[in-house]
Amino acid sequence: MPSVRLRLLATLLALCLLPAFAIRFAIAQHTGIDTYAITNARIVPVSGATIERGAVVFRNGLITAVGANVTIPSDARVIDGAGLTVYPGLIDSYTNLALPEAPPAPAGGGGGGGAFLLIQQAAQPRPGGPNSTQPEGLQPETLVEDVIRTGGTDLESARNAGFTSALTLPRSGIWIGQSALINLAGGTPQQMIIKSPVAMHVSFTPLRGTYPGSLMGVFAQLRQMLLDAQRYSDSMKIYDRSPRGVRRPDADRSLAALIPVLEGRMPVVMLANSEREITRALDLASEFKLKLIIAGGREAGRVTDRLVKQNVPVLLSLNLPRRTTAAMPEADPEPLRTLRERVEAQQTAGQLAKAKVRFGFQSGSLPNASDIMVNANRTIENGLSAQDALRAFTVWPAEILGAGDQLGSIEVGKIANLTITRGDLFDRNSRITHVFIDGKPVDLRPAPAAAGAPRATLTGAWALSVNLGEEKTATLNLRQEGDRLTGSIQGQLGTGEISNASTGSEIRFTIVLNLEGQTKEATFVGTMTGNELRGSVTVDGRAPGTFTATRATPN
Repeated sequence: MPSVRLRLLATLLALCLLPAFAIRFAIAQHTGIDTYAITNARIVPVSGATIERGAVVFRNGLITAVGANVTIPSDARVIDGAGLTVYPGLIDSYTNLALPEAPPAPAGGGGGGGAFLLIQQAAQPRPGGPNSTQPEGLQPETLVEDVIRTGGTDLESARNAGFTSALTLPRSGIWIGQSALINLAGGTPQQMIIKSPVAMHVSFTPLRGTYPGSLMGVFAQLRQMLLDAQRYSDSMKIYDRSPRGVRRPDADRSLAALIPVLEGRMPVVMLANSEREITRALDLASEFKLKLIIAGGREAGRVTDRLVKQNVPVLLSLNLPRRTTAAMPEADPEPLRTLRERVEAQQTAGQLAKAKVRFGFQSGSLPNASDIMVNANRTIENGLSAQDALRAFTVWPAEILGAGDQLGSIEVGKIANLTITRGDLFDRNSRITHVFIDGKPVDLRPAPAAAGAPRATLTGAWALSVNLGEEKTATLNLRQEGDRLTGSIQGQLGTGEISNASTGSEIRFTIVLNLEGQTKEATFVGTMTGNELRGSVTVDGRAPGTFTATRATPN
């Protein structure tokens, strides 16, 4: 009988241990190889001196060792980093990445240019969210983490450009809602989120077709909701202290969401580019004692004294102003003010660094991720040091967004987000070879052809023919350096520089054309076969067209 009891006890014990073993086995199977070592590489920790030849080891998504003399674990997958440079993963500090596709914008009139950021495109107001007291666009309780999605070409493009993390926020509104800091890879949205919420976000863009429909109305509405939130907070505190005999306040999710902002527990990010907008944002923050961060900041260099005085950092956009009209031989020169603003925008980063204003770079919704580094180089050419440019992509935005203990530098204990290049990060001929996110390698687009292998180049003059209902011709001059494509156009379609250019399986670029006396931005997408380019042209407000281009001097 005792032996039967012992056998029964042993069986029960085995059954109890089986689930725990199964869970551990499932986790091991899910993670696979989780230890990596990058050896013989140049390492730029950002938090300390550059290690000319060293190793980085990371396990279970966290950095475990970094230095010139590191013991490599026996179970590590080793990557020989000879000739490579290891950087902390880059951070884009203001985006709409990982969100569902935006609904199509309502049809409207033509016109060049466009919003400085996607977030400035205010959505047509619709009924508010569940149980909200406010219409859409005025709902600070909106949480971006509720709509984050995995996958998507936007994430892939950002990773290909070396970005591993980003601050993402809802697309539109005055009280836009609350952002999340995410990694740009993960099996589920929950695995991507590093921190949520990070900050409350505000835009000064008026709503369409409803109040507030003017800039004055926007500031009146912002101020009124902050005052209402103060009163709501006071009422709730009184009721919570002694609810008996006191009529309870009506629940209000919108006002409740603003209480952490008023109490300084949550920063508020205000999208402001002009000196006037930035000054108004600083005034509003001072009035309500808000923990302010400026996003955009195109003219922030003009108000560095106030930014320093109020200890306000900037998430500086790299979507630098550029020419938005086609230059015609008979056209008047651009106004001096326009030219001055274009140059000044490239100097803002250097001015902020000199004044000791904390700032981090953001892409400003540039349609081509590869242009981010092109524009970063323009800030370096206009007064910003390369060291500070690197900090503005790594440790500074991490600290501003409250993730300095997790991201921004290569240190033991931090998340193993790494960007690895062949060549210096800011060298236009450098190439990103590896990206690690949460300690896992990320697939990048196919690398360029190996050295010595024949590779077609776009460099040269091309006879361009564009058909948008009628045929027009021009000369397209292109210059390709690695994956970087620049060029210009001259002829019946006007004169101007191409922008947002990229090469790969498809060739893409944007040109501002002169069509029927109007300037329109046209996007060209095509492929090259031999000495011919062929593809489609898309122009706002017009039916799609086609183009062909033949190399003037065949190879």
